[in-house]
Amino acid sequence: MGWEFTDDRGITVRLTGRPERVAAYVRAGAGLWDLGVRPVAVYGSGHDGDEPDRAKSGSLADVPYLGAGRTLDHATLGSVRPDLVVDVTYDGKKPYAVTEPAAARADAPVLALAVGADTSLPRILARFTELAEALGGEPAGQDDELAAAEDLVRSAVRPKAAVPLKVLALSAAGPGQVHLARPGAWPELRHLAELGVELIEPGEGGANWATTTWERAVELAPDLVLADVRGNAAPAAELESVPAWRALTAAATVTPWNPELPCSARAYAAFIGSVARVLGELAVKKP
Repeated sequence: MGWEFTDDRGITVRLTGRPERVAAYVRAGAGLWDLGVRPVAVYGSGHDGDEPDRAKSGSLADVPYLGAGRTLDHATLGSVRPDLVVDVTYDGKKPYAVTEPAAARADAPVLALAVGADTSLPRILARFTELAEALGGEPAGQDDELAAAEDLVRSAVRPKAAVPLKVLALSAAGPGQVHLARPGAWPELRHLAELGVELIEPGEGGANWATTTWERAVELAPDLVLADVRGNAAPAAELESVPAWRALTAAATVTPWNPELPCSARAYAAFIGSVARVLGELAVKKP
């Protein structure tokens, strides 16, 4: 019996049987892993290097890593003999990390699922669950984990303080600059806002980030900072000499944020639950 799946670009892949050897962009692969599908290999994006970013790959430590997607050639991709390549798409038109010519020369069809700003978190998770089930995965039960985490957030943001807690998401560019996230551009941040969390708008700048000074981050006076932990973000150790960073971390609680979480309800439940716990602790402390 044949197998087919239509991705979020409207492209339908038809095969004679269910794909058994799936290569994937590391974020998509980590999500499929959570959903019961083990990829034969993963690859990175243009932000990644020769080694996998463990903030994004997590439990995929034993899965071969083929390198950064834009430098991934057909020979390297073809070496793992994939029946299917799974990527994500931010614009609904092209895969984010793999080049289609490389996949075509490796004789591997590509599916790309939408994760961009105009896609809701429930939609992202539903589509990855649908694909995982089509690939033989067993994602049952994860929706309950996510629902429990969402309930924790709702409880944490109920009026316990006279002034609502403010949350700022950011990615450290280095000692001289910081990228402040636009909540509407990130499905998980938008989802937190829909649950009642007060996300700070950073002001003028780019589509996804407003690139500015650390002093500007301090001026926004967040109670909680969600800090990008991916390998392309500057680590905290590089920021210790920056007075504004020290002022920010003295005034606000800092907790990890991975803007490229695995596309599974389990991964998002863990993130949302961690935010809920910190907000709950801060709500008790704040007058």
